[in-house]
Amino acid sequence: MAKIIEVGKVCIKLAGRDAGKPVVITKVIDDKTVMIRSADRKKGQKERRCTIKHLEPTPHKVDPSNEKEVNKALGIK
Repeated sequence: MAKIIEVGKVCIKLAGRDAGKPVVITKVIDDKTVMIRSADRKKGQKERRCTIKHLEPTPHKVDPSNEKEVNKALGIK
């Protein structure tokens, strides 16, 4: 079964420093790579690249241009 990867999808990171934490997909680069936003990143580094093998999609979706929705999905207060 293929993973449903689309912009705005909230996922759980499976590997790396952010493992087990929620992330939001902000851009789909190709069929294997996306740009994500995480709560545990430095203030200046909002987005970074990630392979879809390291993501587990959840049923939640947010508007990535709406800062309040993204922060709520990531657990940022």
